[in-house]
Amino acid sequence: MLQRLRSSLCRVLVSGSPFGPPAPATPNSGPGLAGFAVHHVSPPRHAFPRVRSFVMACLPRGTATLARQDCSNGCAVPFAGERGSEVAETFRAKDLVITSATVLKEKPDPDSLVFGATFTDHMLTVEWSLASGWEKPHIKPFENLSIHPAASVLHYGVELFEGLKAFRGVDNKIRLFRPELNMKRMCRSALRATLPVFDQEELLECIRQLIQIDQEWVPYSTSASLYIRPTFIGTEQSLGVKKPSRALLFVILSPVGPYFSSGTFNPVSLWANPKYVRAWQGGTGDCKLGGNYGASLLAQCEASENGCQQVLWLYGEDGQITEVGTMNLFLYWINEDGEEELATPPLDGIILPGVTRQSIMELAQQWGEFKVCERYLTMDDLTAALEGNRVKEMFGSGTACVVCPVSDILYKGQMLHIPTMENGPKLASRILGKLTDIQYGRVESDWTTVLP
Repeated sequence: MLQRLRSSLCRVLVSGSPFGPPAPATPNSGPGLAGFAVHHVSPPRHAFPRVRSFVMACLPRGTATLARQDCSNGCAVPFAGERGSEVAETFRAKDLVITSATVLKEKPDPDSLVFGATFTDHMLTVEWSLASGWEKPHIKPFENLSIHPAASVLHYGVELFEGLKAFRGVDNKIRLFRPELNMKRMCRSALRATLPVFDQEELLECIRQLIQIDQEWVPYSTSASLYIRPTFIGTEQSLGVKKPSRALLFVILSPVGPYFSSGTFNPVSLWANPKYVRAWQGGTGDCKLGGNYGASLLAQCEASENGCQQVLWLYGEDGQITEVGTMNLFLYWINEDGEEELATPPLDGIILPGVTRQSIMELAQQWGEFKVCERYLTMDDLTAALEGNRVKEMFGSGTACVVCPVSDILYKGQMLHIPTMENGPKLASRILGKLTDIQYGRVESDWTTVLP
């Protein structure tokens, strides 16, 4: 059975992406791809509908069925979009209430930014309650939140977040990179956390207006950016374990430099130990919930104690490779069949469907120079490939780091050296260059949204 799982069964990326099929390519679309086959082994996924309402199609079938059931704790609220019902109640960007800050903070030097430590002058907040639905969205001065001590986010971790960036291009225009994918993923996470529905396009427009107000916080640098953190929390004022009847959606902004203290594009070392598990089948590993990250901190501390910078998460008795800390993982190698291949673990329910991950796969498939494959990889596969000198590069990907090379893995007391840097790293460098060219406007692409 394991051999079958590890085999390179194939399907087409555009029919199974958790973010839905890419838009058809246009003459100016750059790497916005359509029709390129990417081989992998994960089961087919639904596509997100391009509609303004929140619908049950945002969830896998089994989860959607469960969400409709009366679980005797407040879950029997009907979902909009079923049986041809009207568009879900939502907030609207046209109703934004804007209160400008009277005192503006000094902007930091882009070359001295610490990731996530500095925040802009304003924030976006939207409140929701079961009784009255969504309130008007507010852009207001950045401030602390006032929250009830019994709020469900504090006791039961009813929380999710997203992460995307705004880039100041070489033409001084501000761009967002594929923000619609973050909105769709946020929708999926909200369903899993039993948080209320909202219109993705309306939230995105509110975020655009927030960035416009704080546009001078977007660094004038091609090595820095403005990190955008939409967050959604349950604020139910009760100690009962139930679906929240109150919630708060807010967005904060932070100018950032490199995610890792080692700097941009310096390799990281990984600690792989099967005693800690990040996610499992039927869990929440494919959603961006805060609990997934809080529960990872002990393993991260142990990795640091062992001289490593990140955790390589393993799964199952066969030591399947899944993710790296806050990143998806790629292996560029010569596979068992002698093929040059870029491989990454499949979206089987325990992997977060990363925006950068999807973009890398689409770029590599467009190039058509080697096999691009979603497949199960184990530590035995990796060690055998290292012994056979078949490993070219290994790197992580994510919004925060974009692309990050891997140089070493500590596994079962042995340090496995990954020859990523000795091989250029040609592929990782090429991918990083292509993505940042798009993000900073050196290359036009339909993957970016330019703010007016």
